[in-house]
Amino acid sequence: MGEPTSTTFPQEIIDQWAGLGIDLPTLFSAGHLGERMGLKILQASPEKVVGTLPVEGNTQPYGLLHGGASAVLAETLGSVGAMLHGGPGRIAVGVDLNCTHHRGLRSGTITGTATPVHLGRTTATYEIAVTDERGRRVCSARLTCLLRDAPEGAQ
Repeated sequence: MGEPTSTTFPQEIIDQWAGLGIDLPTLFSAGHLGERMGLKILQASPEKVVGTLPVEGNTQPYGLLHGGASAVLAETLGSVGAMLHGGPGRIAVGVDLNCTHHRGLRSGTITGTATPVHLGRTTATYEIAVTDERGRRVCSARLTCLLRDAPEGAQ
């Protein structure tokens, strides 16, 4: 699915998670679903998460980008931001996702940029702008995650 990429984390995130024996790019990744879809996370911090997704292979029967693919990109990026905001010892669980689809695409790559609307003690809400290669808005999404204490032994 293309060339492997590595997620860029700010030094303060690397320092915060250092010594826990955790592979950050794997923990803060798109997981198996995102891997099958070709989703790549390029940059990740609590203040901004950026990722891409190819249109090819993620279309509905009419040949247009599937709205669910935009939703997967949005939820992944917002969840990564929320997990980084929560820090080690907390997990983020999505509780509300809203997506408005503005235009159809048949090819290319979409880019999602998640920025926080609210970063609290128990919830984090992100706005995710999904754009095409020309910078045109394809989807506007909002994700709210509940921040919970991680189960014993899990990070």
